[in-house]
Amino acid sequence: MRQTPKNVSPFSNQARNAYVIEHITDSLLKLLRDKHIGDISISELCDLAGIGRASFYRNFESKEDILRGYINKIFKEWMNEADGKENRPLSELLGLLFVHFEKHRNFYSLLNERNLVHLLKDVIIGLCGPKPEHSKVEAYAKAYVAYTLYGWIEVWFQRGMHESAEEIIEMFKGQGL
Repeated sequence: MRQTPKNVSPFSNQARNAYVIEHITDSLLKLLRDKHIGDISISELCDLAGIGRASFYRNFESKEDILRGYINKIFKEWMNEADGKENRPLSELLGLLFVHFEKHRNFYSLLNERNLVHLLKDVIIGLCGPKPEHSKVEAYAKAYVAYTLYGWIEVWFQRGMHESAEEIIEMFKGQGL
């Protein structure tokens, strides 16, 4: 089809992709309130988002990828807040992280209810876990930190997120970490 002003989208490719990502994410989060992720079809998701299946597959390989993208997006808030605070103790950075979880409690509770917390592990390992270029000592130290952090987060979610960020910091300090 020849492009004319009437049939060309006024959005750039970047704007169209942002539109698709936002609508598909919102739709998946709505559907997850009532269904497990395995019970949500791509067609149902695309229909609710008002997009075509081709748009879904152009941006994502799976429904879990939508959630990973959203986790990365909201994690950037925490990373921006933590940036420039290199001299702060680890317990303070951890406190900021748990404040972040409290701020997004509804989303993280939904992940926990739907047994999707493991998606958060991927982000945490990506942020502070071992990398191929690390020495063996550094790789094991980073793995220890990343998996310990994930363990604390997972237990906190499973326990209903009852402890405050301040209580988590105090327990963390009490462990000598």
